[in-house]
Amino acid sequence: MGYKIVVVGATGNVGREMLNILDERHFPVDAIEALASRRSIGTEVSFGEKTLKTKDLDTFDFTGWDMALFAVGSEATKKYAPKAAAAGCVVIDNSSLYRYDPDVPLIVPEVNADAIMGYSKKNIIANPNCSTAQMVVALKPLHDRARIKRVVVSTYQSVSGAGKEGIDELWDQTKSIYNPVDEKPATKFTKQIAFNVIPHIDVFMEDGSTKEEWKMVAETKKIVDPSIKVTATCVRVPVFVGHSEAVNIEFEDFLDEDEARDILREAPGIMVIDKREDGGYVSPVECVGDFATFISRIRQDSTIENGLNLWCVSDNLRKGAALNAVQIAETLGQRALKKG
Repeated sequence: MGYKIVVVGATGNVGREMLNILDERHFPVDAIEALASRRSIGTEVSFGEKTLKTKDLDTFDFTGWDMALFAVGSEATKKYAPKAAAAGCVVIDNSSLYRYDPDVPLIVPEVNADAIMGYSKKNIIANPNCSTAQMVVALKPLHDRARIKRVVVSTYQSVSGAGKEGIDELWDQTKSIYNPVDEKPATKFTKQIAFNVIPHIDVFMEDGSTKEEWKMVAETKKIVDPSIKVTATCVRVPVFVGHSEAVNIEFEDFLDEDEARDILREAPGIMVIDKREDGGYVSPVECVGDFATFISRIRQDSTIENGLNLWCVSDNLRKGAALNAVQIAETLGQRALKKG
């Protein structure tokens, strides 16, 4: 006996990836529906060997369905997630709407799977921000060993984090660089993204940080440990898929780089590729389509007493979004619903 699953926002990048991963991981599905906004009704999407035609989110009855994986923006989630939850369908939400709600668990299964049982308060589980998800997978096993005091992270985030419009803008601008009569001004991003980097993701806040940077701080505290101090600088780079992060970690106790490497090699969801030679590390192009979070460049930071540096790369459409949502569904099934 399997689950009745709904994918909301099935025509978008993340929604399509959710369908792919549900199939790839052989999730026990008895029935599945793909939902989209009215303008996308009838659009065909793939689920393994099957082709699904999207149905209207606005008129869909969630009664009798086990889980709904939401891959739509906060406004649509605000309208439809409570309807699904009230109908007894557990919502796994990829938007930022519920991440900071104390009654909604924010889950990365490799890090805080035990917190998933809090779903029953609202029948909703939140998926973290893509840049947070891959970082906390690396932080948690190190925190368990030496207790993290402070994290300084700089991100190098791909345009797919901004959706299809971000991908299209990089593609169109890159082509236009070689065709000066076909100028493509910035519309999705605040400046040209082709052959450039933009130190600005999401809106600015009063203290000068951006909302993306604030998310990394707040979510790391909620998922791993509220006592960890985090400061982030989030940067958009001209990469189609795959987020990278340079992470500096200060611990309460000394942690040798070799021991850290061994700990990370044994940690769930992590692949360590760390050779001190040309190409002995992972770049975002190499992580696309993979489930793992890749860790490279592990080394001692000699400027502080107990410090390490590392490089963290992951497919943001997978671990940063769709994969983590499916892993949440798997964990919920194993620990609570117990059907599959």
